[in-house]
Amino acid sequence: MPTAKLGAAAALVAIVAITTSWSVQARDARCRIFHQGSLALDRICDFQPDGRNGSFILSGRGVRGSLIPGISTVSVSVFEPGRAEVRGLTRDGINSRWGEARRSGNDRACWRGSDFSICVY
Repeated sequence: MPTAKLGAAAALVAIVAITTSWSVQARDARCRIFHQGSLALDRICDFQPDGRNGSFILSGRGVRGSLIPGISTVSVSVFEPGRAEVRGLTRDGINSRWGEARRSGNDRACWRGSDFSICVY
């Protein structure tokens, strides 16, 4: 019986540590998103690194905030240096594919796709 309680306590500590480390790593960043040539977002958002390869997730500030109307998060998943897959998560939980993006040679804070660009400062 004491072993079961110890195991449950260790699991709870692990969950709290994971949750805490996620929120500690998130930071404010200036986010600019262009869609079809128009500025869709230019404000402070939450920036969350996602792994060691340069991938990241952007979200609206606060738990309930939208990043842009109808979109709660945008993920930029780097699959090789200078190339990433970009997706937006809608408020309804639909993970929509925006497409492939390439890192800008002129502004390394920006990723450009066929009809969008994402810059994080």
